[in-house]
Amino acid sequence: MLGATAGSLCLVHCAATPFLFITKACSVGGCAHAPMWWQAIDYLFLGVSFFAILYATRSTTKKWVRTAFWGSWALLLVAILDETFEAGLFFESFFYLPAFAIVSLHWYNHRYCQCHGEPQCTA
Repeated sequence: MLGATAGSLCLVHCAATPFLFITKACSVGGCAHAPMWWQAIDYLFLGVSFFAILYATRSTTKKWVRTAFWGSWALLLVAILDETFEAGLFFESFFYLPAFAIVSLHWYNHRYCQCHGEPQCTA
C-alpha cells in the first residue's frame, strides 16, 4: 500500500508540474526550468519507490510482476535522468508511463499476488 500511495503522489507531482510552472515561472521572468528543489522531489519519489518495490517483490507470488516492477522502475529512472539532463531521449511526458505502471503493479500485486501462509508460497 505504501508503494501505491507513493506512486500516486508521484503521479500528482508529475501532473502538477506543468501547471505550477506555467503560471508561476512565466510570470516571474520567463519560462525557464523548474527550481532545483522541485526536481529533487523526483529523486525523493524515485528513492521511496525503490524501497517500496524492493519490499513488494519480496512477497509477490508472480515472477512477471517482479520483472515488471523493476523494468518500470528502471524506465522511470532513465526518464527522470533524461528530464534532468535534457538528453531528449523520450517525449516530454514519457515518465507518466512507468509511474502509472508502478502504481498499477502495486495495486495488482496487493490484490492478487500476496502469500497468506499457503504452502506453495515458500519461495
